[in-house]
Amino acid sequence: MYWTERRERFRGIISGDRCVHPGSVYDPISARMAEDIGFEIGMFAGSVASMTVLGAPDHIVLTLSEFAQQAYRICRAGNLALMVDADHGYGNAMNVKRTVEELETAGISGMSIEDTELPQPYGKLGQPSLISIDEGVGKMKAALAGRQDPNLVIAGRTSALGINGLDDAIARGKAYEAAGVDAMFYVGVKTREELEAITAAVNIPIIMGGGGAELADLDYLSAQGVRICLQSHQPFLASVRAAYETLKALRDGVLPKDIDSAASPALMKQGTRANDYDKWMKDFLGGA
Repeated sequence: MYWTERRERFRGIISGDRCVHPGSVYDPISARMAEDIGFEIGMFAGSVASMTVLGAPDHIVLTLSEFAQQAYRICRAGNLALMVDADHGYGNAMNVKRTVEELETAGISGMSIEDTELPQPYGKLGQPSLISIDEGVGKMKAALAGRQDPNLVIAGRTSALGINGLDDAIARGKAYEAAGVDAMFYVGVKTREELEAITAAVNIPIIMGGGGAELADLDYLSAQGVRICLQSHQPFLASVRAAYETLKALRDGVLPKDIDSAASPALMKQGTRANDYDKWMKDFLGGA
């Protein structure tokens, strides 16, 4: 597969002057739908990966190989530039380097490495904590060392704002910027005051994991140096609800013809790229 062009597009967004919302995707068909609809980039979250691959909550029981395999399936399905949430990099700094190598090979265009202490340490249940800034810097340096394609975007990620406060969030952003990351991914920004304090101190592009109501303005976010702002992961949640309700209706005796939640044949042909396969079968297997 040829990954360069999509990575160049992704880097163009990061270095541009506009904020975009990514399409939250979780499998090949959802990625194709996001691409067809016009999303500039896709987002494959660690939490969604855990639910999609394992049917498990986001407790970091997913392995790197499982995550990378699903990312590859998404990337090979089309030309959507994909960002992934690589959580803590699946271990220490050495594991982070390996994580970058595997995900780059899988075809992603951008990724984030966070400084949350993961998986949940013994005796701290329900008490999220962060690794030290020094250890976080080591992880960022390892991520950059693992990168071979300079077009691949690597972002530092922190939830410090909600755990340790604004000053620590800024300190971590400045430290990871100095380490060389391409962008900072902030989780938990709620107000314009918080965002403006961050962007006054951090000089690299910002990625936001959502935000408060007063931040729901792409023009404002663009002016503040935010280049990607997530919108939650509604597509996967909607698919779970649709599957449940359809299965329940069938179990309750509703006839398939009376259930109108199914995708149309035309939409299924679009999502599976049926016309392409029909052409290939004619070209390669013969027939009229």
